[in-house]
Amino acid sequence: MGTNNGKKHYVLVHGACHGAWCWYKLKPLLESSGNKVTVLDLAASGTNLRKIEDVNTVSQYSEPLLEFIASLPQNEKVVLVGHSLGGLNIALAMDKFPEKVAVGVFLTAFLPDTEHNPTYILEKYIERGSEGGWLDTEFYQSGNKSAMLFGPKFLSSKIYQLSSTEDLELAKILVRPSSFFEEDLSQENNYYFKHGYGSVPRAFITCTEDLGISLEFQHWMIQNAGINDVEEIKGADHMAMITKPQELCDSLLLIASKYA
Repeated sequence: MGTNNGKKHYVLVHGACHGAWCWYKLKPLLESSGNKVTVLDLAASGTNLRKIEDVNTVSQYSEPLLEFIASLPQNEKVVLVGHSLGGLNIALAMDKFPEKVAVGVFLTAFLPDTEHNPTYILEKYIERGSEGGWLDTEFYQSGNKSAMLFGPKFLSSKIYQLSSTEDLELAKILVRPSSFFEEDLSQENNYYFKHGYGSVPRAFITCTEDLGISLEFQHWMIQNAGINDVEEIKGADHMAMITKPQELCDSLLLIASKYA
């Protein structure tokens, strides 16, 4: 990664309604192995000052990530990790900057293939009843898109069901509205990841107890995209970085050692 001492640069990208804060357990673990770690707030997420009403495309939503990757020194390659909806953000970054990414790691994340528009994955997910219902998640019109905010029941029973009370409470306080940006993604030929994205190595980390994106759907996406490098974290809910940070750290170190 521009150096020969085996130290890597991990860039961690959060999922919908979340922010850089959700990596607070994983970041010090990766750093304690001597690695560099960057955690980013996407637009209108975490401490980013933009509002979801003013963010209407996946490109706008991904801007903080794309600007960061663009700013990297010429010879530096990162290990790009996307969680949940963040899979779409890292896919976009891999497509635009394939030479800057050693490997894209999809942590129980939406995983586009190179044959379909990314809405294909979202449509399949929604067809399955979004894995058993959205409970008290709010959906509403915002600008030219549908926005959403995860509700407390959804967080506690689908996303954080194995997490501590404190971590669930932190999430309830910090979540912000987000969007799947389907209106933008469904535009003809928008985000059709064939060349750049398809040229970058990809790995997937499954979470066996995930109720937000079920293990069955994780496996379907892996098969659909033809991914061979798969790590499994047993006993992790959707928030593996919160419930199983050490196991996630070990999986990331292992994946990175092969590519970076």
